[in-house]
Amino acid sequence: MSPSTTKKVFVRRFDREPVPGFANLQHYLQPTGIEILRPDGTTLLLAYREVKCIAFVRDFPTASMPEDRKVFHTRPKMEGIWVRMLFRDGDLMEGILPNNLLQIDPYGFSFVPPDPFSNNQRIFVPREALRDIHVLGVVGGKSGKSKKPDTKDQIKLFD
Repeated sequence: MSPSTTKKVFVRRFDREPVPGFANLQHYLQPTGIEILRPDGTTLLLAYREVKCIAFVRDFPTASMPEDRKVFHTRPKMEGIWVRMLFRDGDLMEGILPNNLLQIDPYGFSFVPPDPFSNNQRIFVPREALRDIHVLGVVGGKSGKSKKPDTKDQIKLFD
């Protein structure tokens, strides 16, 4: 038996109520929209233009849960591309994209949110939801220049 690839999601939409549900990671992104299985067992196909973001969550949010942080307070430590996204409605959100550009989906961007220990484990934002996206920095990875060792205190054997 293969392991389950269905994850809990909370879909935030621009003009309507949010939708809790489940997404199959292998085929939730369709050419016409996002396929979600609702808790009552019905499937829902949401157009990309109406979805603001899809949060892959540990538990479905409740009114008593604190709001998740949307920006980093300091430079992030995890490896990847640090980006700031401006949504069509003027909202801002930051995150870490994978450093491998082959992992970027043609329908949008999947990233790690600023607080990886919050209820949101990962977030997907459709391209149509964004007005602008900026790279703030590249974190981690190997730099192009190698550091030369300090040889001024080394003994000269062959001089």
